[in-house]
Amino acid sequence: MTDCLRIGIVAAMLCASSVIARGQSAEREEPPDRPRTVTVTAEGYNRDDALKQALRKALEQGAGVQIAGFSEARDFALVRDTIYSRASGIVSDYRVQREESGPGGTVIMTVEATVRPSAVAAAWGEVQNVLDQIGRPKIMVWIEERIDGQLQSDSIVERRLEERLTKAGFDLVSRAGVADLLRRESADAEAEGNAAKLARIAKDAGAHILIRGSANANRSGLEDIYGSPAAFYNCDASASVYYTDSARVLASESVNNVRKGARSNREFSPQAARAALIDATLPEPRTRVQKPPLGERLLASVMEQWATQISAGGEIVLEIEELDFRTFTRLKRALSELEGVRSADGDFSKRTGVFRLRATVAAQNLAERLTDAPFDEWMEVIDLSPNRIQARAVKSGDASK
Repeated sequence: MTDCLRIGIVAAMLCASSVIARGQSAEREEPPDRPRTVTVTAEGYNRDDALKQALRKALEQGAGVQIAGFSEARDFALVRDTIYSRASGIVSDYRVQREESGPGGTVIMTVEATVRPSAVAAAWGEVQNVLDQIGRPKIMVWIEERIDGQLQSDSIVERRLEERLTKAGFDLVSRAGVADLLRRESADAEAEGNAAKLARIAKDAGAHILIRGSANANRSGLEDIYGSPAAFYNCDASASVYYTDSARVLASESVNNVRKGARSNREFSPQAARAALIDATLPEPRTRVQKPPLGERLLASVMEQWATQISAGGEIVLEIEELDFRTFTRLKRALSELEGVRSADGDFSKRTGVFRLRATVAAQNLAERLTDAPFDEWMEVIDLSPNRIQARAVKSGDASK
């Protein structure tokens, strides 16, 4: 047998072995679109939180590799965190196997869940589509901070919130450019209970979401801590999250009379007060499971509301200018009959129609439908945000252009 023949036989055998090995490997691997069932255990500060953490963990285990495959996509971190925030909507097939009490009153839950790659891919596409059309949500943070009753020129709580939002992938709108206007309007608005006025200013500055709140630190004396003096402060803080388009409150959180201290030789210490405020609102992560601090709850609310709005819809405001009343009534009837619209309430004033729609579709999907008949004969969309569509009426003949 010649050397060439021997080499040819060996090569053929190696090739055949490789094909067989690949075939066996393919048989062992699950098809990429096959649902995957996982069992996870998670701990939460109450039952709802334990279930929420378990479903997120199931999504991470069941679709972590699939999600990591999008790592080169633009805005990957924001889309990924949005998907995880919607875990309870994406992982809908689950069963609680065991539930027990944990240390300190926590709840430990074991869940068996089925994660479907098709649902993950659909959710990813929805979020990416919104970001492509509208861009990343823009947020303005405005926290008035007082130390011993004195209003501070800047807020450490506000700054820390902004840092966390930026890290999460949101765009920030600085209130510096409208600070004087906000300050003038805030007293009247709060006296009137009119949050819409402040939300409108934030909207005009380009923000989709406004986080408005206050933080206070009042001294409560010096104490000796392990041989070192510490200035203690009683801290309280509260904040609400608004959509600037509608001034609708998305979430409200507060923390009351939390006593915190920081090392200081003086009873009056702004540095110690700021350290106490941070410890009361956005402390460093702790190993023990407990209710998240105010800052973390606000951040979670922003993420969850944003994720829910773009994936599952909610209240959408449709505002149409230069509209006649006859067309307004036709629009109201047609909107209420649209698939995905549960109800359509409207007001007509000075040739402007404002419709408040309860919808199960996102604003950008609804806006796309409004470009089809018969809506394209009545209106054209001129501006779009996550929960608001602005349009103007078209005159007869304009729609065909």
